[in-house]
Amino acid sequence: MNQPISEETYSNVVELRIPSRAEWVALARLAVATVASRLHFSIDEIEDVKLAVAEACTNAIQHAQGSPFIDIRCETLPEGLRINVRDFGQGTRPEHIVSRNLEEARVGGLGVFLIRSLMDEVSYDVHAESGTDLSMFKRRPG
Repeated sequence: MNQPISEETYSNVVELRIPSRAEWVALARLAVATVASRLHFSIDEIEDVKLAVAEACTNAIQHAQGSPFIDIRCETLPEGLRINVRDFGQGTRPEHIVSRNLEEARVGGLGVFLIRSLMDEVSYDVHAESGTDLSMFKRRPG
């Protein structure tokens, strides 16, 4: 059975590389759910994290042409959980993500809106030629 992480063992990292195909997104969801549960997140918060990661992976699959895989990195910190989802393909131009209002829902951009709604902090490092790194942070409960 999973035991909670003790205060002394924070700053652990779990890394996962999945093929850039939809059938592997469930594995990413399960992996982040396991990490989040060890940090005492509620079931609703774990579902939020799973949905945000699924949206990030789906965006990478749909928009990062040529990326053979997606890297997911979860880092447990005393203040919460940081998750990075990285693709290595050519896809969205940086100005399409960075310059638009990501706080508003719109057709074709609901994934980004959902991620921002579900996580406490979200940032993108976008390189049109070498891929996108999406960083998400969820504060630890209580």
